[in-house]
Amino acid sequence: MRSVGLFGALFFALLAPDAFSVKTNDFKTCSQSGFCRRGRALSARAKDAASSWKSPYSVDASSVSISPSEAVVTAAVKSSLYPEIKFELEVRVHEDGVVRVRMDEKDGLRKRYDEAASWALVAEPVISKDVQWTAGKKDVRAVYGDLSIVVAYDPLRVTLLRKGREQVVLNGQGLLHMEHFRAKESLPEVQADGAGEEAQVPIKAEKLRAWFEGEEEDAFWDEKFNSWTDSKPKGPESLSLDITFPNHGTVYGIPQHATRLALPSTTGDDATFSDPYRLYNADVFEYLASSTMSLYGSIPVMHAHSADSTVAIFNAVASETWIDVHHPTSKSSHSHWISESGIMDVFILPGPTPEDVFAQYARLTGSTPLPAHWSLGYHQCRWNYVSTDDVRTVQKRFDEEDMPVDVFWLDIEYAEEHKYFIWEEKTFPDPVEMTNDVAAVGRKMVVIIDPHLKRTSNYPVYQEASDLEILVKPKSGEGEYEGWCWSGSSSWIDMFNPGSWEWWKSVFKFQRENGWSWTNSTDAVHIWNDMNEPSVFNGPEITMPKDNIHFGGWEHRDVHNINGMLFHNLTSQGVAERTTPHKRPFVLTRSFYAGSQRFGAMWTGDNLGTWDHMTVGVQMVLANGIAGMTFAGSDVGGFFGNPDTDMLVRWYQVGIFSPFFRAHAHIDTKRREPFLLDEPYKGMIKDILRIRYSMLPVWYTAFWESSRTGIPVLRPHYVMFPKDTAGFEIDDQFFIASSGLLVKPVTEKDITETTVYLAEDQVYYNYFTEAPSYGSSKGKRITVPLELSTIPLYIRGGSVVPTRERPRRSSPLMAHDPFTLRVALDKTGFSAKGDLYLDDGEGLTYQTGDYVWRKFVAEKNGKKGVRLASRNLSPAGGEYEKSIKDVRVEKVTILGLANQPKEVKVVGRDEPLAWTYKTVAAGDKGKAVGVLVIKDPAVLITQDWEIVIDV
Repeated sequence: MRSVGLFGALFFALLAPDAFSVKTNDFKTCSQSGFCRRGRALSARAKDAASSWKSPYSVDASSVSISPSEAVVTAAVKSSLYPEIKFELEVRVHEDGVVRVRMDEKDGLRKRYDEAASWALVAEPVISKDVQWTAGKKDVRAVYGDLSIVVAYDPLRVTLLRKGREQVVLNGQGLLHMEHFRAKESLPEVQADGAGEEAQVPIKAEKLRAWFEGEEEDAFWDEKFNSWTDSKPKGPESLSLDITFPNHGTVYGIPQHATRLALPSTTGDDATFSDPYRLYNADVFEYLASSTMSLYGSIPVMHAHSADSTVAIFNAVASETWIDVHHPTSKSSHSHWISESGIMDVFILPGPTPEDVFAQYARLTGSTPLPAHWSLGYHQCRWNYVSTDDVRTVQKRFDEEDMPVDVFWLDIEYAEEHKYFIWEEKTFPDPVEMTNDVAAVGRKMVVIIDPHLKRTSNYPVYQEASDLEILVKPKSGEGEYEGWCWSGSSSWIDMFNPGSWEWWKSVFKFQRENGWSWTNSTDAVHIWNDMNEPSVFNGPEITMPKDNIHFGGWEHRDVHNINGMLFHNLTSQGVAERTTPHKRPFVLTRSFYAGSQRFGAMWTGDNLGTWDHMTVGVQMVLANGIAGMTFAGSDVGGFFGNPDTDMLVRWYQVGIFSPFFRAHAHIDTKRREPFLLDEPYKGMIKDILRIRYSMLPVWYTAFWESSRTGIPVLRPHYVMFPKDTAGFEIDDQFFIASSGLLVKPVTEKDITETTVYLAEDQVYYNYFTEAPSYGSSKGKRITVPLELSTIPLYIRGGSVVPTRERPRRSSPLMAHDPFTLRVALDKTGFSAKGDLYLDDGEGLTYQTGDYVWRKFVAEKNGKKGVRLASRNLSPAGGEYEKSIKDVRVEKVTILGLANQPKEVKVVGRDEPLAWTYKTVAAGDKGKAVGVLVIKDPAVLITQDWEIVIDV
């Protein structure tokens, strides 16, 4: 074991002032990665060869086998480079039309890692029994509906078409190359050209290999980076694959990167970046605000969009992957995927709408489950609240200033010597009492649990894991890997080992059958998984060596990008199962992969308190939502730095429109809790927080919708208006689910106006002033004057927005508050609709029908009148419904009513309702509108009712 002194030196070096700027030389570029160099060189040779380039991979037509009962075809694939190497192709069509394409080396020297999809998928997809394959002389194909999938034999090429128009093409550019396993011995020498006819075949093969692969072995068996050497005992095993979208000019996805939502090119004359997008989970603090560098999570999902359709691919690979993006024309996109190891396992999602793609992906990897209601409130965090008294003081100050907050967080200093689960007795002597004080007004605590375990016998978590032999092993395969993190000398649980699963979940129990228990905690404490990339301070690229060994003998290089997801998964299960009956867990993760959305929220990591990082944070949250990870947010205020008050106000305005809403700060920053600010800034942020809390019904309903459909909570412009080409690259405004709320965050300093893009011929109402603005069928930008307190927020005509307007200290205290309905009539002045979903907020009984789901519908009544109705969409008579039977609607505001009404009544009552009416001028040159406010209609939220407005 290394000395504490060495770790201390490392620790303080990390805290040095210049440590917190991204050190790009700590992380590889493509030119420093052997397999990426090889993949890019292959692409360059293909470009140079142009029309003479041909993929060496072809299907053996005689081997094609079609399943008689399912839509599955298999075939042998051969490479003219290495005729002796066998490959096998399998193509499946699922019941929903998704196509899965797998290719693996067959009977090779070793087995390639083929388990990535099994971790990501919720279940093995059901294969269609109706789709039929037909084998021909040049291809084998299946036709279903307006789709067809064609597997061309020579060269191998897989194409999805819709109505005969190419949607997705695999190996269309001929860049497929699966580096086969080989012995380390050098290839035998070959004779010169004139040495006789027997030498011609191997010489020809060598020339072909050089033409396709290059003449030199490049980092086949080991690779150096800075002071580290990566041994590669299996030799080269990378996979290159081009995926082309011939009729889709815009691509999105492959988070996590700090860049625009619509992915800029990395090659060609239009290249914005010189390096490919990298997927390799890494601990990058103070990351650049515009870069293709890998960050904390990796989701190998790419959407391609045009006015005609949306398609997507999910490339189920777990190893380090580099992706070049190129737009050869405005209507087509090329991507080149270069992975260090693994098999080809590509899911083609045919769409054709964004909603279809989200649903298809959710059926594969799951959707975000309905989170606990309180987790949608405001989270207050910093590194670190230093004691139980500190926590109590922060809570007291929030209450004194009448600011709502739901969760207080504790970073690593709560734990004795960074031994997670063990409270530091000197500063946190009464953690249960502290938590109970917080929970007394409905609030929760979240504490950090990192994956590194301090290597000391007096730490029961480490000792149990060591005794069970469930820790990651070094490259020798013997003993335990030792690295360095916050705990000093550390080891890491191998979550790929099934023996770790029940044990890790048991650690969260308040009483365990045997051994040590985390007894000094309560079910009001939830969990934050940080550093789970994994972050290793003294490792290559601040992570674990690739030649470490996991369960099953797999190297870390094979599973790196899944590592964080497994830790998140098992932690989430442990938190859920610690109580009977189970409650919804909240577990935040920094590292993630496809399918991580099933286990909780994520945040965008160690951002900076700058305007650029505020801007890119919005784009990153949108990109994560595209790839399924919709419960996302960026640290309000930035983790590093000391933002000024104007920036803090603007960042809180951004934060209240993020699915996950947390303020966080580094240990070296000044305290910046909102109650510490001077006026008018303190008052502004209090008002901002109250907006978030008033809209919690909107957010909760949005998550309910997302949990059922897979559609992200924050919807980019192209999702809402898929045919509006002018909006395909818009990523500075968005809609909140189907609520009709359009948000344009202000992320620039000292600007006095901004513009909001309205894509349609529809009226939009300013949420705060109620003034209407009118869009155009050709798209229109409206100018919005700005004060620091201004939030550009609009209600789309045709929407009903339910809110709760009573200020409370935390969201659980709002459970029986009355509702306000904002009814924003569409441009006709008669129609609107909206949803409201409610349940107990914490338990799982909603899964068996114990919830309230209401539909509000406004429609024309007579020639000029409007009828507003509440309709039930949920099972009636549940326990939760009974518990809120007295909750009422206390106010209805109807925007866009053409004329002052004569009478407003609830159907079935004789007495008219009290109301006021006013006219509001348009925000532009459009017509003014009427606003009707109905005061306390005394209708219940759980009952059907109708309000008639007689004009």
